[in-house]
Amino acid sequence: MTSNPLILKDDIEGVRESINNLRKNWKIEQCIYDLHIGMRNDVVDVPLTIDNVVFHIPKLLNDGLFVLWGCLWPDCHNCCDRQGRLPLTKDDLVIISQKLGYATRSNFLKNETRISSWQEIGNNGNVITTLSMISLKRKLNEADAEDGVPVSCRFLDDQGSCKLHPEKPGVCSLYPFASWTEVSSEGRPVIHASFQLTGDCPGFYTDKSVDPMMKVLSEYSQKIFDYNMAVNRTTREKFGFINIVQNL
Repeated sequence: MTSNPLILKDDIEGVRESINNLRKNWKIEQCIYDLHIGMRNDVVDVPLTIDNVVFHIPKLLNDGLFVLWGCLWPDCHNCCDRQGRLPLTKDDLVIISQKLGYATRSNFLKNETRISSWQEIGNNGNVITTLSMISLKRKLNEADAEDGVPVSCRFLDDQGSCKLHPEKPGVCSLYPFASWTEVSSEGRPVIHASFQLTGDCPGFYTDKSVDPMMKVLSEYSQKIFDYNMAVNRTTREKFGFINIVQNL
């Protein structure tokens, strides 16, 4: 059982602050609130394989409810207004540099990007993924100390739309999922995905069945698979670094 597999205990207070701010404008179910801040001890992980991705859906045993999600855009664009970082795949580098009118990739890299490093923890803390990738600056004067700190993305317009869309970074299309890769007993890579419970999204809700979310999971399975393949190409061609450690 776990209360929030992708958030460390030291980060819970930050999550609490975020979701309290969210509550000022959105109605958040109490059980969803408690899950975010680590107050549920009855949560089980329900793996659900959709195409090439294993989704880990939380279930609240005491209530017999699954925690599900649906995007509330255009009423909400909080994920862009509190953006943590924008890692770029090799594909993103080509597409976005052209979108911004750069004739050379070197000038784009110099003016618009920085290097980000972070860790993602999946599978109840058993898999630790360390990543270093070229990231798009969320603001032109972004400092190293702001890496991972939520700021309003400079590409968010007054109507809540992305100025880069549809050529936005691939990672933007994954929210609120985080994904990681494990190696099966047969030596085959398996892609997993779980919710990012950071307190920044009002789109979580509960239901007695996962059926209301099946269409979303089918849509995101392809996005998540394609993005992970793009990340693999990016690191293989030395545009980034990834290290996966499994604590068995």
